[in-house]
Amino acid sequence: MKVDKHSVSQIIDAIGGEKNISAATHCITRLRLVLKDENKVNQESLNSHDLVKGFFSTNGQFQVVIGPGTVEKVYKEMISITGVGESSKEELKNEAAKSLNPIQRAIKTLSDIFIPILPAIVTAGLLMGISNTLTGSGIFYDNKSFVDVHTEWKDLANIINLIASTAFVFLPGLIGWSAVNRFGGSPLLGIVLGLMLVHPDLLNAWSYGEELAKGKVDTWSLFGFHVEKVGYQGQVLPILAASLLLSKIEIFLRKRVPDGFQILVVAPVALLITGILTFTVIGPITFSIGNIITGAIIWLFKTAPIIGGLVYGGLYAPLVITGMQHTFLAVDFQLIGSTGGTSLWPMVALSNIAQGSVAFAIMILMKNDKKLRGLAFTSGISAWLGITEPAMFGVNLRYRYPFIAAIIGSSIAGVVVSVNGVKAPSIGIGGIPAPLSIFPENWIAFILGMLIVIVVPFILTLLFGKIQDRNMIKKSENITTKYMLKAKKI
Repeated sequence: MKVDKHSVSQIIDAIGGEKNISAATHCITRLRLVLKDENKVNQESLNSHDLVKGFFSTNGQFQVVIGPGTVEKVYKEMISITGVGESSKEELKNEAAKSLNPIQRAIKTLSDIFIPILPAIVTAGLLMGISNTLTGSGIFYDNKSFVDVHTEWKDLANIINLIASTAFVFLPGLIGWSAVNRFGGSPLLGIVLGLMLVHPDLLNAWSYGEELAKGKVDTWSLFGFHVEKVGYQGQVLPILAASLLLSKIEIFLRKRVPDGFQILVVAPVALLITGILTFTVIGPITFSIGNIITGAIIWLFKTAPIIGGLVYGGLYAPLVITGMQHTFLAVDFQLIGSTGGTSLWPMVALSNIAQGSVAFAIMILMKNDKKLRGLAFTSGISAWLGITEPAMFGVNLRYRYPFIAAIIGSSIAGVVVSVNGVKAPSIGIGGIPAPLSIFPENWIAFILGMLIVIVVPFILTLLFGKIQDRNMIKKSENITTKYMLKAKKI
């Protein structure tokens, strides 16, 4: 369908009219809108529009899937018709946040902190997968790694591992930059704060237990109190709490210190106070909380892996609907930093594949609907590459039974990988390329899980679809028979 004033006006009418739009922007494939009242959206009219490939609401934003290239044309025409000013993505997020409750705002805050650093983490995960493949014993040769046999590759593998591990060695620096920026402070101070927590003069957090057992933990003596010289490598909670404190102090000082003295006062005072409080109070407390969370998850997957896999494998997709999936990024980072791997992310990857599989099944079922078939195909590919929202909101949730089929498949696969102790050393691309980010010794079990989420949800969707069609035909026949009997009586 051609993008013109008439076609875009139809979309505007379907979302409640121009007066219902508070703010608008777009990404590569979607219109991202903040609506005054989402109940005014005419879903049937929006669904039937040739330019619209799907829509969904998340974190206070109403997003309409249009497609690459076309979405920019639609957006420009929409701005021209409605007179709504062009909004940046940050302005749109702030506008959308006004309609969120406290829990949703907390979830959104975590999302805003961790999503900007994901590209670095995903890259690290893929490179780490390559490194593990080269150095893992028994993958290509019995009881030997690839670099053991081909020693000329050893230094290259070492460089790859160094590049891959950097993001995790200095993870507090990445989180500090993103968190302080999100809380309204200076991102540069956030980087300094994060690097301060992993300073080489501090005892490595991973070896803290060994030194504690030996009774050799170095301490500072501050006004009669002894503070352990411990770093927070791979830890999430300490830098999150410290970043919030740093931002609040910086904002407080900037409002009260004269401009001419700010460079001499604001940053030094903010970092000094935050640093002392982090090493004496915030760090020890949040470190203990992080260990409790990590310990609870490890205990669950060791003592009841079936329950852990069944619940998280099936729970992840519904979490995406609410946007709460981003809260588990912090848990993944905590597990990776504390134990060297996460058992949660492999199930996320499998859940994404399941959403793509049922989208492909819908493409087969809807033979007479070219628009839906096209959307199911493109969104299925997207899900298999780790982006599930178009498939979930544009196709699967529309008919419900595909979404249920995907949950069933990912739950079964979750049990399989959980029972076999599958872990990932990092977060990678959550789709078909996921094996690259899984420990090589877990490949067989993970690939088995992949086969489950490809086949089981696909078959279940076809079966559910046929059953639904039969029920609709039967219902139609009953209605027809009912009216025929009435006609005979008359």
